[in-house]
Amino acid sequence: MYSKLLPTTLLLTGAQAWMPYERDLYNATGTKRWLPGADKIRGVNLGSQFIIEPWMANDAWNNMGCGGYNDEWQCTQALGQDAANEAFRGHWDTWTTQEDIQQMASLGLNTIRLPVGFWLKEDLVKDDEYYPQGGLEYVDRLVGWAKDAGLYVIMDLHGGPGSQFANQQYTGHGVDYPGFYTADNFGRAAEFLYWMADRIHTNANYANVGALEVINEPVHAGQNPSEAAYMIESFYPNAYTSIRNAEDALNVADGDRLHIQFMGNAWGAGDPTSSLPSTDHTLFDDHRYYKWDGSVETTKDGYINAVCNDKREDGIIVGEWSIAVADDVEHNDEFSIRDRPDQVDWYRSFFNAQVQTFEKSGGWVFWTWKCNWIGGMDEWRWCYKSAVAAGAIPEDAASAAGNSPC
Repeated sequence: MYSKLLPTTLLLTGAQAWMPYERDLYNATGTKRWLPGADKIRGVNLGSQFIIEPWMANDAWNNMGCGGYNDEWQCTQALGQDAANEAFRGHWDTWTTQEDIQQMASLGLNTIRLPVGFWLKEDLVKDDEYYPQGGLEYVDRLVGWAKDAGLYVIMDLHGGPGSQFANQQYTGHGVDYPGFYTADNFGRAAEFLYWMADRIHTNANYANVGALEVINEPVHAGQNPSEAAYMIESFYPNAYTSIRNAEDALNVADGDRLHIQFMGNAWGAGDPTSSLPSTDHTLFDDHRYYKWDGSVETTKDGYINAVCNDKREDGIIVGEWSIAVADDVEHNDEFSIRDRPDQVDWYRSFFNAQVQTFEKSGGWVFWTWKCNWIGGMDEWRWCYKSAVAAGAIPEDAASAAGNSPC
């Protein structure tokens, strides 16, 4: 999740850049990989499950003994490895339950996006790096629950080696300058992707994991031009090849191969396809937060008009979005949700409008399923589960587009 919008200019190429729902649920080998006849991706992110962002999981973070620390690196370093492992295991065990996964399916969702850090493969972590250990068994369990519920899974490398964006908790380590953009860290990320692709194809719990995103929200070309160009020219083709090499080693049939996902041109890092050896079985990710789009008039009519007149590129999956509004108006009389049940109708219209717009493309994945603020405050503009309970998100995700105010 990041607070910057850039213009949309993505052209999908490649004869086989098809979406998951264009395949049957059962692939050539009889294992599940694709969506069961769905016409669009409709999903939620499992934010703060395996990379905790204290801004959206404040109470959980404090209860782990991590209060006052910025990110997973800082907390692990402060608590010590053994104590941190124990604290994080408690979080991984409880933040998302099997009942949550079943509820997602009952609400008409068909997809989850699962953000993970490279440190899940623990032998990639260097001696002077600090990350919690033991998360893999909980990832195995969670994707198994998703398989049982029939949910498609996008596995997302959300935190890369060295941190791919400055001062962001979602990388697992807030740094003043992103250190991801080196041959060594590109190599570690590619090794993670090879390992994860192998695991997806060889562990039965991962049968519904159909897409592997190579890196979440890298730097923008306008801010870090050399790093962005190096990533497009070096890491992206290496990431693609690493995943395909893992599948080649397992003799995976063409029809059973993973979708490989990249941030699209709209993110602003450059054309993700420019150096790829192929665009077969690729997907592209677009993050659209109207909250941080300075061109939007910050009134209720302004937000609805912006959404209704928006157009994302064909085939794009909008992998992150919310119904939050700009910081300087979110608590004023027009938009505040504190003790204001009368606001629910407008926020439901805002949700429905975005769904309709995003379903003109490949679909959407809301950020996020669950969150908590200081003192347990229910900030449901970011939290799908509590927004449904509040009535701001419909109980049937497939119905939203048809109730758009556009």
